[in-house]
Amino acid sequence: MAVNLPLELPELLPIAGVRIATAAAGIKYPDRTDIVAFELAAGTQCAAIFTRNAFCAAPVTIAREHLSVAMPRLLLVNSGNANAGTGKQGYQDALTSCTLLADAAGCIAHEVLPFSTGVIGESLPMDKISAAIPALSARFDENHWDDAAHGIMTTDTRPKGVSRQIMVANECITITGIAKGSGMICPDMATMLAYVATDANIAPSLLQQCLRYAADRSFNCISVDGDTSTNDACVLMATGEAMALPVDDRQSVAYQQLRDAITEVCVVLAQAIIRDGEGATKFITIDVEGGESVADCRQVAYTVAHSPLVKTAFFASDPNWGRILAAVGRAGIGVLNVGQVAIYLDDVCIVRDGARAPQYTEAAGDAVMKQDEITVRIVLGDAPHSAQLWSCDFSYDYVRINAEYRS
Repeated sequence: MAVNLPLELPELLPIAGVRIATAAAGIKYPDRTDIVAFELAAGTQCAAIFTRNAFCAAPVTIAREHLSVAMPRLLLVNSGNANAGTGKQGYQDALTSCTLLADAAGCIAHEVLPFSTGVIGESLPMDKISAAIPALSARFDENHWDDAAHGIMTTDTRPKGVSRQIMVANECITITGIAKGSGMICPDMATMLAYVATDANIAPSLLQQCLRYAADRSFNCISVDGDTSTNDACVLMATGEAMALPVDDRQSVAYQQLRDAITEVCVVLAQAIIRDGEGATKFITIDVEGGESVADCRQVAYTVAHSPLVKTAFFASDPNWGRILAAVGRAGIGVLNVGQVAIYLDDVCIVRDGARAPQYTEAAGDAVMKQDEITVRIVLGDAPHSAQLWSCDFSYDYVRINAEYRS
């Protein structure tokens, strides 16, 4: 259903030092692009963050292990099968996938990072992956970002991608990113698969900081359904092809420009995931301010975002503000003076001083709720902290999509 998300991707700019190949292995559906590889130039630096789910998928375990040994030369992604909950065999299958691509590309297995997305608990169809690797390894091209964005999709109805160019230290820097995600979306690091690349030259010590900063302001600020996946991963690649000297000072203007541009790319991708949330008909921004800490503000925001009663009210365009009020009250933050709480739907004040706002009318609330993009603003008090996140409603289609996911 995709709330105000175009069918077609914007132009995705190539990144010097990154080539991409795609293939149709038939992992879940015949003749559908479902395997993607990124080839990185020598010297490319990579940072990554992964799910904290204790039942993390085999490719997550291996990607962590390989990153601790060497910078990757290749990334291998398959959709249609998560290779999670598959035990020792799943680990071996993920490792074999790395070896197959490494052999075809002329590198070593620990220079390959594997990623999977799809159904949990089913073994990876290694015969299909093995058969697809030769064709995959022959198709690398710097202009295949669009194909890659389609190839990593599962229940997504739209591919997700964005490019930006900025001037840093008198050099034109390009950033391109793609992501997939539609359901099982809730922060615990990145909440989906995302691959962001830049031709900037940035010191390895700053790259992970940059990614963490960006993720905490984007992928860690979204929720479709409150479920964190077993396979979440986000990778930031910096080839250094556009700059002679590295950005190596965290306090420098160059680093802040680059960090902010990467964050902007991640925000666009994160919001696209929410706009394409499974069955979503509403894109909801939740702003919480006046809290004693950012953590308190986030806790309130997520309690509202995760409430099935709030989400179904949004789907029905029903200004049932009592559901929002109740969610704020059960968020469990340390200090909440209910007599100070104010709640707004866009600019319409529905709650003031902890009770229904005297000027509020059902007609005003109803008008806002009929919109497909809505901002819920919650004022907890007069403390200095705030937080923002993005979420969506629950529709009949969300239940249908997940009820039929394995069929």
